[in-house]
Amino acid sequence: MPFVALPFAESDWSELTHSEAGCSTCGRLQEALLEQSREIPHLRRYLHNLPIDELGLPAYAEKLERGMGATELPNFIYPVGNATFAHICPDPRDARHYYVPIEPTILSDYETLMETVEGLLVEAVHKFHQPSNKEEQREVLLNALDRVIKVVTAGTVRKPDGGWGKANGRMALGQDDLDAVRYLLLRDKIGLGIIDPLILDPNIEDISCSGLGPVFIEHKVFKALKSTIIFDKHDDLDAFLRRTSERINKPVTYRKPIVDATLPDGSRINIVYGEEVSKRGSNFSIRKFTATPLSVMDVVGGGSCTYQMIAYLSIMIEEGMNMWVSGETASGKTTLLNALTTFIEPGAKIVTVEDTPEVQIPHPNWLREVVRGAAGEAASVTMFDLLKAALRQRPNEIIVGEIRGEEGNIAFQAMQTGHAVMATFHAATVEKLIQRVTAAPISVPKSYIDNLNLVVIASAVKLPNGKVGRRILSINELFGYDSVTDSFSYAETFHWDPITDVHEFTGYMNSYLLENKVAPARGIPPNQRRRIYTEIDRRSKVLEKLHKSSGISDFYELYKVLGNAKKQGLF
Repeated sequence: MPFVALPFAESDWSELTHSEAGCSTCGRLQEALLEQSREIPHLRRYLHNLPIDELGLPAYAEKLERGMGATELPNFIYPVGNATFAHICPDPRDARHYYVPIEPTILSDYETLMETVEGLLVEAVHKFHQPSNKEEQREVLLNALDRVIKVVTAGTVRKPDGGWGKANGRMALGQDDLDAVRYLLLRDKIGLGIIDPLILDPNIEDISCSGLGPVFIEHKVFKALKSTIIFDKHDDLDAFLRRTSERINKPVTYRKPIVDATLPDGSRINIVYGEEVSKRGSNFSIRKFTATPLSVMDVVGGGSCTYQMIAYLSIMIEEGMNMWVSGETASGKTTLLNALTTFIEPGAKIVTVEDTPEVQIPHPNWLREVVRGAAGEAASVTMFDLLKAALRQRPNEIIVGEIRGEEGNIAFQAMQTGHAVMATFHAATVEKLIQRVTAAPISVPKSYIDNLNLVVIASAVKLPNGKVGRRILSINELFGYDSVTDSFSYAETFHWDPITDVHEFTGYMNSYLLENKVAPARGIPPNQRRRIYTEIDRRSKVLEKLHKSSGISDFYELYKVLGNAKKQGLF
């Protein structure tokens, strides 16, 4: 079985002999953490087993701030929900610090008790209706649990034969033990088992298991961490992945060892099963997505771009310019694409086409289409098929989650027929994007390239302060293709300076799209076309005021505010 291996030895501390008045640990805890430990037994148990003299005194944070990531030896405890906490525990000997999930079961062995409880539940659940969804399954399990367990004030009653005592014909458990049993039951039967606390934590971006050993984490604040969750046997890891894949209706087998699917919370999971295709054994990666996407205000707040840049992009999107967000893996492409959708006309009809559903749109008239099966399989529906169907649905905007193959050709056909297209693409520069687009399997004719108006290059980069951050490296305008010289014309409108971490508006008073496409479309006379730059400055100030003065940053709230502003001609 996978297990949690704490980075310190368990002490002989006992709740029965504990007194807060004379406790050296309680006397050193900050008030907020002490208050939490009074109310939550498993947090109290964890804190009193923690070698504070060796690891230091943890600080409690109700909400994490980005600045905490600058701490050389971070030592923070914060809540993640469902009675669970996370401890970012320092490890001076390693580049990765520990991520310790503090669950109701921590520092206690409930394996034998759970086996007994599950045996009793088998007899009880058949008396309830068959659940059809997770909420009903949760209700049935909890009701069945109430039928087989009785809470007693004396705690769990162990008999000499190793069994548990009974009260009124039911198993007798103390409240703390019942809470732990209820937590384990829901975590393992409805959630994702031992990794469920990681799924629950909104601060975690990626979860990866590269074979036997610890599960690794990419954290929004503390970056690369190693969790204390350990898989130490191939059979256990294989069983975990079989169970997980079956729950999402994408069963993994030796015949089909690779699965790419979506978890119930919207996170994306990739599974590679078995030692035949992975020499270190089965492995998995989970890329998490938040229920509410980051807004353009959040993107600006993180330093990825400026208000002037999003003001520029807002005008381009309004005018139906075709735009691709390009970059390497984990560069923030989908995050940026999601954020920019708030600038699409509120009354627009939008069709999204994706392999794995990741794009989130705030608009009500949204058709979300996802591929079915793998290419070549019977009854499969590919990106190519869905994109062709989208052309017949008369959308105002087509958004392609990620262009990889022949669907790219259809995307260019859509642009030529007047459909506005937004997409993400894997290429680190404009040159490489053009190379990939014009080569097989996409094979777009070179003369069609100027149908793509804008390319936004995003990347995860090393900042001047030594940290890693996501930045828009450039926004590029494409003009056309010269068949004589076999060359493409494009220019940077915005450029990121890696030395100063500043974005420069290099296309100011010299933007081809603004002066030759946007200005005429807005009825600005040719001799006054540079008035369009005034509109960018105005919008930039409006967005900055909304963010800094009004505090508006929520994705859906910003969509509503901008929609109302557009109706009144203010944006």
